[in-house]
Amino acid sequence: MITMILLNNSYLFPHSFFLAGIPGLTAVHIWISLPFCFMFLLAVTGNGVLLFLIRTERCLHQPMFFFLAMLSFVDLVLSLSTLPKMLAIFWFGATAISFHSCLSQMFFIHAFSAMESGVLVAMALDRFVAICNPLRYATILTPVVVAKIGGLVVLRGVVLTISFPSLAHRLPYCGSHTIAYTYCEHMAVVKLACGATTVDNLYAFAVAIFLGVGDVSFIAYTYWQIVKTVTHFPSSEARAKAGSTCTAHVCVILFFYGPGFLSVVIQRFGPPTASAAKVIFANLYLLFPPALDPIVYGVKTKQIREQLFKILTPKGIDPT
Repeated sequence: MITMILLNNSYLFPHSFFLAGIPGLTAVHIWISLPFCFMFLLAVTGNGVLLFLIRTERCLHQPMFFFLAMLSFVDLVLSLSTLPKMLAIFWFGATAISFHSCLSQMFFIHAFSAMESGVLVAMALDRFVAICNPLRYATILTPVVVAKIGGLVVLRGVVLTISFPSLAHRLPYCGSHTIAYTYCEHMAVVKLACGATTVDNLYAFAVAIFLGVGDVSFIAYTYWQIVKTVTHFPSSEARAKAGSTCTAHVCVILFFYGPGFLSVVIQRFGPPTASAAKVIFANLYLLFPPALDPIVYGVKTKQIREQLFKILTPKGIDPT
C-alpha cells in the first residue's frame, strides 16, 4: 500500500509512482528491451567517443565542434536519465519510482530536451555564418561568443523547465499512481492529479509552442538564407561542398523534431487512454537522437572521420 503524507492539511503526496511500461505489450517487454538496450549502448559509446575526440584533438577546437560536443553531452544525459530505468522495467519489472525521483527525472528530461533544441539552433547559426559570411566567421563566432551562446542554451533550458517539477509538486495525488509510460513525462504525471491542473496545462503548452515553433522557425529561416546563398555560388563543386557541411545537421534536426512532432500529434489527437503507439513514439523522441546523432556526424563529417581513423589506425589509413 502506498504511504501518503499529509502536508499543510490539504496536499497529498504519494510515496511512489509506478511506471507501466508499454501498455498492452507487457508480455513482450523482454523482446522490446533488445533494441532499447542496443540504442542505449550506441548512445553512450558514440557520444562518449565524440566527446573524447573533440576534447583531445586540437584540430577539432572550432565553434562547430564545440556545439557538437554540447549536443553529445546533452544526448548522454538524456540517455542516462531515461534508459536505465526503462531497461529495469523491461527486465526486472521494477516499475516503482519514488515521488521525488520522478520529479527529478522529469526535470532532467525536459530541461535537456530544451537544451538540445537550443543547441540545434546554435548549430544552425554556426552553419549560417560559415556559409553566408565565411570571411567573418572567426571574428563573429569567437570563443567568448561561443561560450556565451552555450551558457544561454543551458540557462534557457533550465529556466523554461524548472517550473515543471515545481508545479507538479504542489498538486494532490489522491487517485491512481500508475504512469502509463516508461519515464516521468510532465503531462503524464499531471494527469494523475486530482486537483486543478489548468496552470500546468497552459504552461506546458506555452513552453512547447515557444521551443517547437520558435526554434524550428529560426532554423528554417537560417537554412532558407543558406539555400539562397548557395544557389549563387559560381561552381557546382562549391555548392556541393556547402551542402555537404549541412547534411549532418539537417539529419539530426529531423531525428529530433520528427519523432517529437509525431509524439505531440498522437498525444493531442490520439485516443485519451494510453496506447502502445503513444508510449513508443514518446520513447523514440528520447532514444533516436542520442543513438543516431554520433553515427550521422561520424559518417558525414570528414574531420571526425580522419581523427577517429588516426586513433584506430596508427599508420593513418585515409578514411576517404
